[in-house]
Amino acid sequence: MLNLDNYLPVFLFILVGAGVGVIPMALGAILGPHKPDAAKLSPYECGFEAFEDARMQFDVRYYLVAILFILFDLETALLVPWAVTATHSSWPVFVAVMIFLAELLVGFFYLWKKGALDWD
Repeated sequence: MLNLDNYLPVFLFILVGAGVGVIPMALGAILGPHKPDAAKLSPYECGFEAFEDARMQFDVRYYLVAILFILFDLETALLVPWAVTATHSSWPVFVAVMIFLAELLVGFFYLWKKGALDWD
C-alpha cells in the first residue's frame, strides 16, 4: 500500500509555490488600477506602438543594439573576477586580460564602423 505521509511535504511545497506565484498576480489584476491613457500605451523601449498587429514590420536595429549591449556587458563582467584577484595575479594573467580587452575594443570599433550602433 502507498504511504501518502511521505508525499505530504512535496504536495505542500507545490501548493505554497503555486500560491506564491499565482496569488500576487491575481491580486495585482484585481486590485491594480485599470486606467490606460496615451502615455501608458505609447512606445517605451520596444521601439514600436503597443497593441498593433502582431505581424507588423519593425526595425530590427533596436534588437541588434540590445543584443550587442548584452554581449559587451557579459564580456566586461568577466573582468570582475580578475579585478578582485589582480593583486595576486601574475604577469601572464595580466597579459591575457590585456589581450582580452584588446579583442573587446577591436570588436567594438568594428561594430561602430559597420554602423551597428547608429539609430538613424
